[in-house]
Amino acid sequence: MALFDENLTIAPAPRRRMPRGTSFGLWALTVALVALLVLTFLPTAYVIQQPGPVFNTLGTAPSADGKEAPLISVKGAKTYPTKGTLDMLTVQVVGSRERTPNWFELALAWFDPSRAVLPIDSVFPTGQTTQERNEESAAMMVDSQKEATAAALTHLGYDVHPKLSVYSLTDDSAAQGKLRKDDVIVAANGTTITDVDTLRRIVNDADGSAVTLTIERDGARQDVSVTPKKLTTGGTTTWLLGVSLITDYDFPIDVTIQLNNVGGPSAGMMFALGIMDTLTPGQLNGGKSIAGTGTITADGTVGPIGGIRQKLYGAKEAGASYFLAPDSNCDEVVGHVPSGLRVFAVKKLDDSLAVLDALRSGGDLDALPTCTAK
Repeated sequence: MALFDENLTIAPAPRRRMPRGTSFGLWALTVALVALLVLTFLPTAYVIQQPGPVFNTLGTAPSADGKEAPLISVKGAKTYPTKGTLDMLTVQVVGSRERTPNWFELALAWFDPSRAVLPIDSVFPTGQTTQERNEESAAMMVDSQKEATAAALTHLGYDVHPKLSVYSLTDDSAAQGKLRKDDVIVAANGTTITDVDTLRRIVNDADGSAVTLTIERDGARQDVSVTPKKLTTGGTTTWLLGVSLITDYDFPIDVTIQLNNVGGPSAGMMFALGIMDTLTPGQLNGGKSIAGTGTITADGTVGPIGGIRQKLYGAKEAGASYFLAPDSNCDEVVGHVPSGLRVFAVKKLDDSLAVLDALRSGGDLDALPTCTAK
């Protein structure tokens, strides 16, 4: 029996041609993938903001040696047990002038509501290195801690004694050779100085004439004469000393805020609330989980901050149910509040305390200001 026919020729089946539409789609996909691969290596001019670590001002934080230590500690006054959280939020920046995110990373961030894509110049000013930015941010954190302590202690009835100190001089400062870092400015043209606004007013009222500054240096007082430099912008003339100033205080008790590798001024309000809770009996927050953000000045004024949308998501992720937001940031808050988080608008430290009092006592939360579009 023959198993095959030797005279039979078997031809292979003709290959089916790929439909033109399918072929075009595959080519388009290939081109897109190649383009995406190329884009991942191209430099960009953007950075990404995303939620950063959350710190409970009533809890602990890693110290310089890596050990946990109280975030707020007080010496020289009675302290009380706390409960719940008064969380301060941070924002992380992905990218720098030395290394920017690639286009693929930017695309992923663009569709994530908890992240923001920003021009690099808005985060890292032209001409400023990453190190310079970090140093400036660290100085702002130190200043915010002092202002928060002053606001908290003033509200609790302590006397704080402000003093204005020189932090740095610009390269072309009118005060070069006259003022030094850490000089304390006591008076200007005979008027006692305790804040920047008063000094700025006196300098501008002098209209270019020399200003006599009474300073304290190394424990001794002396007078120096500085002639301000003129700056005209948009038809408006101002007179500048060319110095960066910080306000320091002589506090009656020792308040230490221990927080490493975090910069900026935006935790001021939460620091102030944490200090007050530590120094008063009972739980200021009613034992609840509360988060918030905002700069603060010694008189209790709460100011705007950056990255509030990322901080809202950071608070929600940390388990907070309530959020204290600067009233001046409300336009950025409306329409971007994560589900389950209730946001209250505050202008002063007293407004924050009113929210905490209502939460603690079961008061009418609906009667408190919330963020609405302006």
